[in-house]
Amino acid sequence: MIGAGPAGLAVARALAERDLPYTHIERHTGPGGLWDIDNPGSPMYESAHFISSKTLSGFGGYPMPEHFADYPPHRQILSYLTSFAEAYGLRDRIEFGTEVRSVDKNPDGTWTVTRADGRAGTHRQVVVCTGAQWHPNVPDLPGDFTGEIRHTITYRSSAELRGKRVLVVGAGNSGLDIACDAARSADHAAISMRRGYWFIPKHLFGRPVDTIAAGGPHLPMWLQQKVFGGLLRVLNGDPRRLGLQKPDHKLFETHPALNSQLIHHLQHGDITARPGIARTAGRTVHFTDGASDDFDLILLATGYVHKVPVAQKYFGDEQHPDLYLSSFSREHEGLFGVGFVETNSGAYQLFDSQAQLIASFIRDTRGGLPTAGRFARMIRSDRPDLSGGLTFVDSPRHTGYVHSDAFVKYLGKVAGGMGWRTAGLPPRATSVRQETVAS
Repeated sequence: MIGAGPAGLAVARALAERDLPYTHIERHTGPGGLWDIDNPGSPMYESAHFISSKTLSGFGGYPMPEHFADYPPHRQILSYLTSFAEAYGLRDRIEFGTEVRSVDKNPDGTWTVTRADGRAGTHRQVVVCTGAQWHPNVPDLPGDFTGEIRHTITYRSSAELRGKRVLVVGAGNSGLDIACDAARSADHAAISMRRGYWFIPKHLFGRPVDTIAAGGPHLPMWLQQKVFGGLLRVLNGDPRRLGLQKPDHKLFETHPALNSQLIHHLQHGDITARPGIARTAGRTVHFTDGASDDFDLILLATGYVHKVPVAQKYFGDEQHPDLYLSSFSREHEGLFGVGFVETNSGAYQLFDSQAQLIASFIRDTRGGLPTAGRFARMIRSDRPDLSGGLTFVDSPRHTGYVHSDAFVKYLGKVAGGMGWRTAGLPPRATSVRQETVAS
């Protein structure tokens, strides 16, 4: 297994629960992956918080502590991942400070994993958990901008913005966070978005918004869009009066923009909303509506590609690998990936479910059980509709995007048919090996 971020830790626990021997390699000096701001190349920044609540974000069997914030800051998330590794005895089994150079498939179907120092090991299965936010998507800006251009992967603190005229390009959740940092710290701040978005507040009625959605009545998707969309229109008003564009899609058809502060800063004049960039010239940026403005720094919050440099030839598409249930290689037996799912909810419970299925499949494969053969056939041929009835916008990020509820429901159905569970056990129960069907 490669990587000891949240996905890698979830897989390690699932394998350990079933007494499956494994080798775990991590290039950094500790667990946590990108949530360790000191991990070289991490996209983490000081103002980063989870965009799903602590209530719905913990691994199965190991909830986040009650004393955590509703939306924990990155240092709390790192402490949670570290305590998770220690609670399950995973940390001592990780080879820290060890980088993988390559993964190669052998003629007999086994896999050779070669470390950067040249040492190699042969394995029947390989689980790649190298993460999806390490390789920035950097578009070319039209024209010749003579100021500074950086991707937000290099951003750490609002101190970098003081005394500067800053343009943030993109409205992903990190882009919105950084735009709000710019609104508070930069001499002048603007955010450029090619389309309009639905901005969802983090709290409604004093509660984290995702707990309301999870605990409320389960309405048909068209009705959810109508009811919640109407509520957002009441709460936020007409976005055009703040310089924002009207959304060109229905609610939930893009990755959720969960942010309570951008609207506040727009209302107070701390930041200006702009449409897409038409061209640049010197320090001037010309926008598609004919407006122009001068900037010292352009921060590209333009997302990431799902590169897997150690095994790209086996994972295929850099934007979104074609994996069954976002985990199982369809073409290469014994190759798995966790951490590449794009969805509209907290990821850790999904990672846990994927890890549990992988571990159960490996165990049943090694035991020669018929469930392994049945599942192997599903890997090759099953292509379920996991859109949840939504038509996602046509953008690179939404290639292979899945609706969380549909994904969880289908994972449960598949696992139930195999007699596998979809959540890990509490630390005190790790000695209990009996599979229980997920509800």
